[in-house]
Amino acid sequence: MGMSLAAPRRLLELASQSQLRDEAWAIAALEWLPMELFPPLFMTAFAGKHSRVLKAMVQAWTFPCLPLGALMNHRQPYQDILQAVLEGLDALLAQDTRPRRWKLQVFNLQKRVHQEFWIMWAGTRAHVCSLLEPEALQPMRNRRKVHSLRARPYPPLGPMEVLIDLCLKKGVLDESLSYLIKKVSERRGLLHLCCKKLKVFAMSKQNTNILDMVQLDSVQDLEVNCTWKLSTLRKFAPYLGQMGNLCRFLLSHVFTSSHTTLEQEEQCVGLVTSQFLSLPHLQELNLEDVSILRGCLDEILRCLKTPLETLSITNCLLFERDLRHLSQHLNVSQLKGLSFSGLNLTTISSGSLQFLLERASPTLQDLDLDECGIMDPQFLDILPALRHCSQLTTLSFCENPISMTILEDLLRHIIGLSKLNCVIYAAALESYEEMSSIINLGQLAQMHALLKHMLQEFGWLGMVWLCAYPYPHCGCRTFHDPTPIL
Repeated sequence: MGMSLAAPRRLLELASQSQLRDEAWAIAALEWLPMELFPPLFMTAFAGKHSRVLKAMVQAWTFPCLPLGALMNHRQPYQDILQAVLEGLDALLAQDTRPRRWKLQVFNLQKRVHQEFWIMWAGTRAHVCSLLEPEALQPMRNRRKVHSLRARPYPPLGPMEVLIDLCLKKGVLDESLSYLIKKVSERRGLLHLCCKKLKVFAMSKQNTNILDMVQLDSVQDLEVNCTWKLSTLRKFAPYLGQMGNLCRFLLSHVFTSSHTTLEQEEQCVGLVTSQFLSLPHLQELNLEDVSILRGCLDEILRCLKTPLETLSITNCLLFERDLRHLSQHLNVSQLKGLSFSGLNLTTISSGSLQFLLERASPTLQDLDLDECGIMDPQFLDILPALRHCSQLTTLSFCENPISMTILEDLLRHIIGLSKLNCVIYAAALESYEEMSSIINLGQLAQMHALLKHMLQEFGWLGMVWLCAYPYPHCGCRTFHDPTPIL
């Protein structure tokens, strides 16, 4: 059976290699080559770096999408191959009409995307085509209308999408990206630069020019890591407002200098948050180390068009009113993921957090309260709310000063949560040496044994119950399961 399955693939590989021994003949044969043979021939030409054949194959490609990025990895340079393919594409776009068999609409340079196309090329024609239907490949949630190409045998060329994940940093662009940007610039209107995942680390003139070329409504996942001045963040804000299909947004490391006035901060926050009005599909919002957030959370929430599925506010400073607004806002009523890791809650009353958990309890699946400074009284207050989180699968509260009594109470409160399968908790205060931050492994083992016994009594033998505490020499976390340490 194994040989019968492997034989057709091997025969196709040999046929492709044989065909490529005469590149001129291989190029001429593209006119009549069955479409099922295009992928294996392309893969063989790609592996052998037959640039002339690749250039010709792009001009005769019989599928709606060419997922070139799936064949590329980070360990090998592909400048010559990419340049050859783009030259073939450029020559094609210079023509007034499309070739007879050519169907290419999306040129996909994303890594690790549509690898199944190259794996499954040996399937039936219907199966292979279904993997790359043009409607399924277009990145925009609001699809652009594609007019029928069947009315005439040789219709004019329409716009083609070049799909790539971009990371805009400081410094000179790599050779491949630079060449791609050049071609998109030269063929504006015919080549649309689309980007599902976009990371922005710098707003140089070069990166601004690239953003001006990107079809911003194609961006679905955005990360802005900006140790910028507020003026730079204001410069980026209008681009954010044009990303109407954005689903995930991470904003991190926004700091202000001592020369920044409160009025300047408020103006910047107002400009950035107003862009959220144009993001009707936003589902995940991550705010990390954003110093201008304090006191302004309500302004962001009021501009959100739909309820969030995931909210992460980490390593930020919040006022009491921020958490109160958050707990009262409708946009958190359908949360599946909530993270307050590194958020100092010592000065914030537990009532707001309790109310927030109650509001999100019907849908909440993942809760992260690591390093929040929560102590016994606050944790005791939120235990009843945790009991109602029926969909909870993961709970993490590392590096909080919690006693063993509270850990035992926690176990009793969450015993009815049937979907909970992972708890990562802080080493109890009793595990530390007196008046120090050093873990006593003997005491820790005793507490592990007690918790393990309770888990067995409750019938939670499959529960992942990990203790985490900072390793004294490097500050990294060490994890132990509830098995006594010898």
